[in-house]
Amino acid sequence: MSRSFLDASIPDLVGKLSTDEKIKLLSAPNWWNTNAIERLGIPAVRMSDGPNGVRGSSHFVPTPAQCLPCATSLASTFDPDLLFEVGKFLGDEAKIKSSVILLAPTCNIQRNPLGGRAFESFSEDPHLSGSMAAAYVNGLQSQGVASTIKHFVGNDQEHERTAAESVMSDRALREIYLYPFMLAQKKARPWAFMTSYGRLNGVHCAENPTLLKDILRKEWGFDGIVMSDWFGTYSVDIAINAGLDLEMPGPPRWRTQLLVNHTLSCQKVLPSTLDERAQDILSFVQRQAQRNPDVVFGDGEERTRDSPEGRKFCRRLAAEGIVVLKNEQDVLPLEVGKVKRVALIGPNMKDRVISGGGSAALKASYVVTPYAGIVENAPKGIELDCAVGCYAYKYTPTLEAYLKTPSGQPGWSCTFYNHDANGNPTGDAVAEFVLQDTRVKLNDFLPKGLTETWTIKLHGSLTMDKTADYELGLTVAGRAKLFVNDKLTIDNWTKQRPGDFFYGQGTVEELGTISLTAGKPVDILVEYTNTKAPEDTESDRSQPALMRGVRLGGCEKIDREEAMTAAEKLAASFDVAVVVVGLSPDWESEGFDRPTLDMPGPQNELIARIAKANPNTVVCIQSGSVVAMPWVHDVHGIVQAWYAGNEAGNALADVLFGALNPSGRLPLTLPVRVQDIPAFPNFRSERGQIHYREDLLVGYKGYAARGIKPLFPFGFGLSYTTFAFSDLKVAPSAGSGAADDFAVQVELTVTNTGSRAGSEVVQIYVSLPDIGLTTPRLQLRAFSKARDLAPGESRRVVLEMDKYAVSYWDTTGQQWRAPKGAYGVHVGNSSEDIVLEGEFAVEKEFTWVGL
Repeated sequence: MSRSFLDASIPDLVGKLSTDEKIKLLSAPNWWNTNAIERLGIPAVRMSDGPNGVRGSSHFVPTPAQCLPCATSLASTFDPDLLFEVGKFLGDEAKIKSSVILLAPTCNIQRNPLGGRAFESFSEDPHLSGSMAAAYVNGLQSQGVASTIKHFVGNDQEHERTAAESVMSDRALREIYLYPFMLAQKKARPWAFMTSYGRLNGVHCAENPTLLKDILRKEWGFDGIVMSDWFGTYSVDIAINAGLDLEMPGPPRWRTQLLVNHTLSCQKVLPSTLDERAQDILSFVQRQAQRNPDVVFGDGEERTRDSPEGRKFCRRLAAEGIVVLKNEQDVLPLEVGKVKRVALIGPNMKDRVISGGGSAALKASYVVTPYAGIVENAPKGIELDCAVGCYAYKYTPTLEAYLKTPSGQPGWSCTFYNHDANGNPTGDAVAEFVLQDTRVKLNDFLPKGLTETWTIKLHGSLTMDKTADYELGLTVAGRAKLFVNDKLTIDNWTKQRPGDFFYGQGTVEELGTISLTAGKPVDILVEYTNTKAPEDTESDRSQPALMRGVRLGGCEKIDREEAMTAAEKLAASFDVAVVVVGLSPDWESEGFDRPTLDMPGPQNELIARIAKANPNTVVCIQSGSVVAMPWVHDVHGIVQAWYAGNEAGNALADVLFGALNPSGRLPLTLPVRVQDIPAFPNFRSERGQIHYREDLLVGYKGYAARGIKPLFPFGFGLSYTTFAFSDLKVAPSAGSGAADDFAVQVELTVTNTGSRAGSEVVQIYVSLPDIGLTTPRLQLRAFSKARDLAPGESRRVVLEMDKYAVSYWDTTGQQWRAPKGAYGVHVGNSSEDIVLEGEFAVEKEFTWVGL
């Protein structure tokens, strides 16, 4: 492609495009690129999934990447400056993957912590969500990489996500669900928006002119591109006319030359509208090419970054997000002199749990497990021993670490074959690859030269390091069977049981048991086909066009009671038991919601039994959102570790051993029981509608309104030191009385009253005067992190609030309104622990529209 495109006149280019070329620009050739128009020197630009890492442009043979903590962990830092650094880091990660667009951040609201993608969103609070999203976007775009903020709007659960209508009031829409997007647009101006799958006011968001034209472009002044979520385009003319610029992925289902030309000929789409959409895309592509010419016109290669500086940053980032919830009898930190022997227990202790599943998942360049991090960083003089206690997987753990190809390379070989007229493999191999993952995803790649139906054969040598019986598991979107030493061991081919594998397109995991000898390899062959199963058409799960893939896992078979008893005995004989439990990408993922707050498997039973054997137990939870804690009063320590990325184990060790004083604070309210969640029971789609009946009272606002005490409140978190707030001053501006002149300055002193250096989060909640409408009593409107205060040190913290802090959405006037009256300022350590209070007045009511 010619670099002359960088200086070309976009209106002139639009005038030179043929109608078919304009149509081509509004869709994609594949999963990750825009279309190039070679005749006019218009390049393609590449995008990649986020939000906690940059996967690159292949599910099938992914380039390893750095995995950062999930969004709930990032929000737990309450530190926008750190989030800006996250954005910068991901900008560099994107460019080495030859991408100039990152599909991130996700800033939907965690109204329902059981939502499958809850871990991708920052918080239940719109101000915290929007502030963190804006910082992330600013950091990312400072590197020239476009942020695609998502999902606009109301994609707060996965159940029937492409069909369901989010039924909410205008005030809830504006004050809760649009608010973080509005704040990000005001403070950061993302260069792209991605629409939600579902409906709003009966209209799909990708087809909603009120949302895309009136609010986003006219009211908020957005001038980037709007793209659909993957397969989230549902029409030709309606979506184009509503302002959806780009259908993703490609090849297109709707924006084909035949369909769009037909809508042009019958004037359902006007040529001027087609020109608008094409101009949006061209302007965006040109800006990204100008910002990143060496990437856009580069070699297209994808690379992996790994440096000591990068590892250090990710380790600190992960540790900053960890929240200590309970620390009775100062069980933490684990220090020599206080502790001699520590038992390491739990299903996640040695597991590689670093992220949730779905779009956020990636192939990590390396993983530090909790076990590895604790062993590596334990102070000399502390003795460690380990027991698994129980399993908690949905799918057996992947096996790539134990596989070698027939030629001795790490991983296994993947060979593609064509079919004859009867659907049987025939001829020589079409293509062969070496894969270093036993999760094989074929949705975004197939080699050239395949017939309509085809087969892959996955072949490797499996060697385990322990003599035992092993349970292997095979899961598929398509059909597959597993042979061990040429013996059929698992048949997920002839008859299949529907499951939620691969975004709900696949089967449940079918299991088979084999006996393995330590160090002695066995031959593994998985045969997969995209043909349908004629023997069992009613339960056929083949996906020849959309989602295709197969997954092989396996682990040692254990006796549940024996494993529990061994863990109990270990805990009883040691000073402290550290139990690492939680969820995983198999349980929290795009495509389905969690059915319960309970952790899967017998994890709660394991914790209860360990705590009975030794109350000096510290439970560390790896999850992206809320889990039930029925054992909360039986253990001395609780650590919410989230999904912490590659550095999960090192970060956890830094908090457990006190190398870093924890300063994470909860971005969510943790309930005692599911019935206490304000959105309960309206979690699911009912006849195509999800009712947001809690209205404005989301999260901590609902607990306060109903007088329900949570397990742990929003904003809560412990430190290994103590802090005091004092000397509050509240000073409103003496401006003109206009909305844009309004400002309030809040000052207070933060003092470290303990014996360790540490950081404290200042949270400012505002209460509105009585406006005759149901309104949350306290709403977070400012926050700041007082970093690295030495013992005895005091620091003056200054926070600014503007018109957003005093306004509500006036549904009658369709505008923001700040009523005259007295406003309360409430300074807290959490939404429930308010320690200082003041007030200010709005002397004259004002209204505003826009940003």
